[in-house]
Amino acid sequence: MRKTALVILGAVLVFVGIVYVPHLLAGTGPTGAGLDFQAAIAKSLPLALGVVFVGGILTSLTPCVYPLIPITVSIFGAREGVSRLKGAALSSVYVLGMAVMYTGMGIGAALTGRAFGHVMANPWVIGFVALVFILFGLSMLGLFELNLPTGLQTRLSQVGGEGWGGAFAMGLVSGIVAAPCTGPILGGVLTYVATTQNVALGGVLLFTFSIGMGLLFFVLGTFAVSLPKSGNWMDAVKSVLAVVMFVVALYFLKDVIPPLKSVLIAAPWVAWLTAGLAALGILIGAIHFTYHDPWGKRVLKTGGLVLLTGALFYRVGSLTVIEAPKPGATAGTVAVTWYHTEEKAVAAARAEHKPLLLDFSADWCTACKELAKVTYTNPKVEHALGRFVAAQIDLSNDDSPEYKKLQSKYHFPGLPYVVFVDSKGERREDLTVTGFLPPKDFLKRMKQVD
Repeated sequence: MRKTALVILGAVLVFVGIVYVPHLLAGTGPTGAGLDFQAAIAKSLPLALGVVFVGGILTSLTPCVYPLIPITVSIFGAREGVSRLKGAALSSVYVLGMAVMYTGMGIGAALTGRAFGHVMANPWVIGFVALVFILFGLSMLGLFELNLPTGLQTRLSQVGGEGWGGAFAMGLVSGIVAAPCTGPILGGVLTYVATTQNVALGGVLLFTFSIGMGLLFFVLGTFAVSLPKSGNWMDAVKSVLAVVMFVVALYFLKDVIPPLKSVLIAAPWVAWLTAGLAALGILIGAIHFTYHDPWGKRVLKTGGLVLLTGALFYRVGSLTVIEAPKPGATAGTVAVTWYHTEEKAVAAARAEHKPLLLDFSADWCTACKELAKVTYTNPKVEHALGRFVAAQIDLSNDDSPEYKKLQSKYHFPGLPYVVFVDSKGERREDLTVTGFLPPKDFLKRMKQVD
């Protein structure tokens, strides 16, 4: 009876969460006003370091971290013979491995002038990351054991000598696995570093980011020396984590598998339908049944997992759907003509003697989507766009001749990259936008373009 009540309660909570939580979280995301990195760096370096550190902590709370939690705890804590002091030392080395990986990215961005965000547009990279999540999810469900090679397990089980090297190597790998969820914050920082090409600044900022991101791992490895006894609750937790991993995998795959993206619709009824399907998935056994139960319950669990995973993916994916501006589209009460090629936009601006706004973006760019969804839809920004010739140019394919031509002309280090050109044809490089800007700050820059 108690178990049935818990299942019903879980279904109700999921239903309410899917319908209402996105509304509560509506507005600017982690790259927005709450963590305005560009404003912070303009005020002082210590403030910027604080913002980046908090950004690292927020990144560590994303779904990409879930597969790493059991690995961290099992290697550095929750084992006999591992003191808290030794767990803290090993965890520190683990975090240092993450720091080396991200600091290297910062220095590389400064030296090359590129932010590397385009790497996540590579179907092979995304496919590999998604496969990792799927394998971890299936392992969580108990369908198979995902074990490291025996020799590597032996090395990692040693808490001295070779164990330090193992901890450092695991930190490097963990940083790579978690990288897909760092996009909103890390992307903005890397783009800024690539723009300034300041090696020392790049290293310091990215080291600070990685320390913030590694804080959770340090706490887990230091204090998780003893865990609660396992039981049915642990199987339920594993099922929840497995669903999260499957949803994350599908979320990444939608940008390289067109059908997954084409079916997404941003409509009011989506919230209610997906909430109902997710609740049904929980009721029929997605979480409380296991694959050790009789075959009938296994079938119900599989069906429940499909419903729950599909519903969550569709709900999350639908929130990213943004209507692309079309030529002649109306923004508020002002008619704004959006172009999709740089040549036509430049020619129109010259012919009409108007200032020009060029927005370079890509499918894989989280901050680009945030600009489109939060900033460009703001009524005041829409009205201000009326005196501009505006263009949104898709540069998702960085191997295309168009990308290389525009890169050679505008030298953008990463995306988003918004260029302002005044009515006399002079580019206002001091106003260039290299990350997400909330409407208020974006308007300030627009007003400075004559």
